[in-house]
Amino acid sequence: MQVSWERSRHIAVPDRVPPAPPASGGLRIAFLVYRGNPQCGGQGVYTRHLTRELRALGHSVEVFAGQPWPELDEGVGFTPVAGLDLYRDPDPFRLPHPREVRDLAGAAELGIMCTAGFGEPLAFSLRVRRILARRRHEFDLVHDNQCLGTGMLGMVADGWPLLTTLHHPITVDRQLALAHATTPWQRLTTRRWFGFLRMQVRVARQLPAVVTVSQSSRRDIAAQMGVDPARMTVVPVGVDHTVFRPQPDVVPAPGRLMVTSSSDVPMKGLVPLLEAVAKLRTERRVELLVVGRPRPGGRVDRAIDRLGLDDGTVRCVSGISDEELARAYAEAEVAIVPSLYEGFSLPAIEAMACGVPVVATTGGALPEVVGRDGETGLLVRPDDPGALAAGIGRLLDDPTLRRSLGTAGRDRVLHRFTWQVTAEGTAACYAALLDGRPLPQASPSC
Repeated sequence: MQVSWERSRHIAVPDRVPPAPPASGGLRIAFLVYRGNPQCGGQGVYTRHLTRELRALGHSVEVFAGQPWPELDEGVGFTPVAGLDLYRDPDPFRLPHPREVRDLAGAAELGIMCTAGFGEPLAFSLRVRRILARRRHEFDLVHDNQCLGTGMLGMVADGWPLLTTLHHPITVDRQLALAHATTPWQRLTTRRWFGFLRMQVRVARQLPAVVTVSQSSRRDIAAQMGVDPARMTVVPVGVDHTVFRPQPDVVPAPGRLMVTSSSDVPMKGLVPLLEAVAKLRTERRVELLVVGRPRPGGRVDRAIDRLGLDDGTVRCVSGISDEELARAYAEAEVAIVPSLYEGFSLPAIEAMACGVPVVATTGGALPEVVGRDGETGLLVRPDDPGALAAGIGRLLDDPTLRRSLGTAGRDRVLHRFTWQVTAEGTAACYAALLDGRPLPQASPSC
C-alpha cells in the first residue's frame, strides 16, 4: 500500500486510500482493526489476507485501523484511525504532548494507560464510530476484528449491521498470565492491564453476530464470556498456500528447530520449549530459530540466559517477510507450536503448508487445527518440557515419519485452511446478517 505521510509534532498519519468499487452484487464492507500491523500478531495477518480475498470475491473493502498501521493489498481501501500510539517503539508508555489529547477518546486512552490499563480498544471504538457516522451511506455493513469496544454497541444502536470476529476469549490470556505471575505486584498489574476485558465481555454478550475461528474457541467464548452460542459460528482462518509451500531446492539444516511467536507471554509456551531444547542439547546437536522478538529482560530472555542457550543454540529474528518466513520453515527439520492455549494457530498451518512436520501441544484448538496425532502432526501435553523434548526427538530420529507428517499436513491445509475458504465462509455470514437469517453453522469436524 502506497501512502504519503503528513507529520504532526508526534504522530505520522498516512493518507486515506479509497477502496476499489464492488463488482455487480458485491458488498461495501467497513473492516475495523484497532491494531493493524501483521508483525504485531494474528489480527494483522487476518486483516490483510481476508480483505484481499474478499476483494477477489468482488466485494469492496475499506480497512479502518489504528497504529501500528496495516499492510494491505491493491484494491483494498484504508482509513487511518489515529490513536495516541502510547506503546510504540522505541518509547512505550510514553506521555504524549497535551496537544495530542484532543477529545474524550484520547483522554480515556491516556487516563487508562496512566492507571496501568490498556485503553486502545475503547478509544478506537469511540473514534471509529464517530468517523463512520459521517459515512453511513458508503457501506452495507461493518466487520469488527476483535475490538469489542463500547463504541461497537453505539454503532449497533446507530443502525449498522455489525459482524464481529472474536478469535479466542482473552479471559484465557488473563488466567494464564495470572498463573505465571510470581509476585503480588505482578498479579496486581496483570489484573489492571486486563481491565479492558470487563468491557469486552459486556459488549460481546450484546452483539448480534459473532464469528470465531475454531469450535474450541466457540465453546470457550460461550463458557467464559457468556456469549449465546446461537449467535456464533465458526469460520477457520487460512494461510497463503502459494507462499507457504514446500521448497524442494532447500535442504533442511540437521537439528534445526523453529518456532514462531509474536509475543513474549506465558500463553505462547516459549519457556517450556526452551527447557525442552536444553534437555535435547545434552543428547544431540540442536538449534532453535525463534521468529519473534523476546522482550529484553523478560521471561524468555531470562530463560535463555538461565539455561545457557545464549551460545548460539537459540537465535531470534523478527520483521521478516512471508517469503523469508517460508524459507525459514523449509530450512527446519521440525516446527514447534508450544502454546499453552490457542484459539487457532497461524504458525501451525504455515508450517504444515510448507510440508514441515509439526510438534504441537493439545492446548485449546491446536488438536482441531493440526489433526490426528501421528497422522498429520505430533501432539503433546502443554507446559511439559519433557513431552516436547520426546516429541521433537522422535521426529529428529525418524526421517520417514517427518516426510509422512509433512505431506499429510500440507494436504490437510489445502483442504481446510486457505484464505479463499475463509473469505467464502465470511461472505456467507455477511449475507445471513443482511438478510436477517441465523449465521450459517460450520461442521464440528472443521
